[in-house]
Amino acid sequence: MVQVTEFNALPAGEARSLVAGCLGVPRWADEVVVGRPYADVDALRKQAHDSALELTDDELAAALSRHPRIGESRIGERRDADDADDAEARHSRAEQSGVGAGHQERLRAANAAYEARFGRVFLIRAAGRSGDEILAELQRRLGNDDAAERAETVTALREIALLRLGQVVA
Repeated sequence: MVQVTEFNALPAGEARSLVAGCLGVPRWADEVVVGRPYADVDALRKQAHDSALELTDDELAAALSRHPRIGESRIGERRDADDADDAEARHSRAEQSGVGAGHQERLRAANAAYEARFGRVFLIRAAGRSGDEILAELQRRLGNDDAAERAETVTALREIALLRLGQVVA
């Protein structure tokens, strides 16, 4: 973890590498880096939040490709790994620590239903949530229409990005 003053002083490439594991959207990482110098963490968080308010369909797909299914500890064969991917995988494992082994089969079935319905992986900020809470949210969101679910997915990505950013820059 680096302090915001250290983040401000990093070469652009290093700063970008540091934040790239928070949200798999190159435009977002670029905007966060270009926004330097930040007076404090709140200013950094505001820029990160604002840059993740809207995602194009391509950005959404790219970001989701970097997340394992809820209840899985790794992404599997869905893409090649790089350093940012490794960071995201580590974040995902830690964030999903509240999902116990007893939820695996129900999550597998619910994930399959979600992917059949929406054509993408289910995403939720799992940190601080139990397996039961995640399953209830997944079931609720299966009732969303496409636009509402897309908006909830973008919100979840933004929440996860801000959580992860707080773990790498203080």
